[in-house]
Amino acid sequence: MGSDGKRKKRGRKSKTQTTLDPTTSTINDEVFSVNNVEIVNSATPTSANHLENRRGRPKKRLRRSPEKTPPLINGEIGVGTPVEGVARVVPAMDAVVKVFCVHTEPNFSLPWQRKRQYSSSSSGFVIGGRRVLTNAHSVEHYTQVKLKKRGSDTKYLATVLAIGTECDIALLTVNDDEFWEGVSPVEFGELPSLQDAVTVVGYPIGGDTISVTSGVVSRIEILSYVHGSTELLGLQIDAAINSGNSGGPAFNDKGECVGIAFQSLKHEDAENIGYVIPTPVIKHFIQDFEKKGAYTGFPFLGIEWQKMENPDLRVAMGMKPDQKGVRIRRVDPTALESEVLQPSDIILSFDGVDIANDGTVPFRHGERIGFSYLISQKYTGDNAAIKVLRNSKTLEFVIKLSTHRRLIPSHVKGKPPSYYIIAGDMCQCVTECLNPELIEMDFHLISMAKEYEFEAPVKLLDKLLHSMPKSPDEQIVVVSQVLVADINIGYEELVNTQVLAFNGKPVKNLKSLANMVESCDDEFLKFDLEYDQIVVLRMKTAKEATVDILTTHCIPSAISDDLKP
Repeated sequence: MGSDGKRKKRGRKSKTQTTLDPTTSTINDEVFSVNNVEIVNSATPTSANHLENRRGRPKKRLRRSPEKTPPLINGEIGVGTPVEGVARVVPAMDAVVKVFCVHTEPNFSLPWQRKRQYSSSSSGFVIGGRRVLTNAHSVEHYTQVKLKKRGSDTKYLATVLAIGTECDIALLTVNDDEFWEGVSPVEFGELPSLQDAVTVVGYPIGGDTISVTSGVVSRIEILSYVHGSTELLGLQIDAAINSGNSGGPAFNDKGECVGIAFQSLKHEDAENIGYVIPTPVIKHFIQDFEKKGAYTGFPFLGIEWQKMENPDLRVAMGMKPDQKGVRIRRVDPTALESEVLQPSDIILSFDGVDIANDGTVPFRHGERIGFSYLISQKYTGDNAAIKVLRNSKTLEFVIKLSTHRRLIPSHVKGKPPSYYIIAGDMCQCVTECLNPELIEMDFHLISMAKEYEFEAPVKLLDKLLHSMPKSPDEQIVVVSQVLVADINIGYEELVNTQVLAFNGKPVKNLKSLANMVESCDDEFLKFDLEYDQIVVLRMKTAKEATVDILTTHCIPSAISDDLKP
């Protein structure tokens, strides 16, 4: 959280395009950001010889003494300052590639079609098995992906093997054998320590050739992954990460890859704060894909918990002086662990590791980290031992871990949005993509918005943050908009309003609503909405009007393909 006390914000790609040629406009890949961040739109000069265009007396330029010039290694200058007379190993920069992607995003306002395509460029690097790693947001909603090697003038068509939304990693390959000639895969190193030197290599904005920036590891902790709306282990570094750097490798002084650049912090009180996906997360993604043939995700406990730092609270919960842990506030009823865990249980340990009252566990020497790190190290379907305190009694359970399903999903994962139209009332299930303003999660902006009910519905925001699904197939269905016609006079202002029931029957999900309407024999169609609003339509007139509305708006069908019987 920033010094001004604002909540974290999860960024998203800017839709700004160059106007030189609207059909082939090129945008550098935006670096996603956290904590009151803005999308990076321009490169930050990092070269020591770069002269800024500003007034005032120029700064003195330091001269490098001849005897300290890094020696040549394999024909290239060693990266970084030599330590004890030994230069750092040059990273395998020939393995770093430029990624060109053409994106075609879904159109959630007009879900029967897609938005206009646009282009982006980012970075990637070659790993073993004739594969390439990059960021998931670099190839999100891809139509075509191409790769270009360093010093080459050829772009090779790539195939997307897997996209890890939660960890913001994507795995690619190229079928053309020529692409792999003369390229050595990058080797992975261990998780670095604080103050270890890192070198970020990629193709950021500001030029077409490869770029190298250096820094050190300044922090290791659980970070908010903007693209995936998740929290996983991450590295904070002080090397510049700009648009286009996304997907590029971060090397240690041995030339080993220790992470993938993926987002940066842009704030008036912060400078040169970049974030890197560390090797434990990368290896988890790769091994998950290799074991199961597809990416299955990171497991999460379907619970919400509370710190137990208050001594009176610990006594009231029956904890002994030597016991530590966190209190379960709520349990997701659709999660497997709901069969054994209960609200007000105190989680004492996970897989044999004791949990502190602030929810942290030991992490290397002199460091602590959130206990969710232990969960993220497991794989979907793995078992874990959990010890809890319930009514002053210690209980032990073995639970099967699974991915956590949110009531409002963060991504559609390449699927077209579902919709159902009846008499101009367009019904959709809520996702963060459908209501992008929900992603911002800034209560101050919401309260200040003049028409917040159209921009960020507070009730939907509350469900995004706190609601849990009651059943595996539950969805929040809303009337996203009304296509104006004579039959729906008086309903035109309905926007993002939840549908609670149809003809007295609760609406479980969008498909159940469509089935109930299509099979209805009653004279009237009655929709119960939130805030005690109702929409009533005569069935015969509504179905006739639907045909006319579809023709007027050139809509191919009143129902999306995934909802058809």
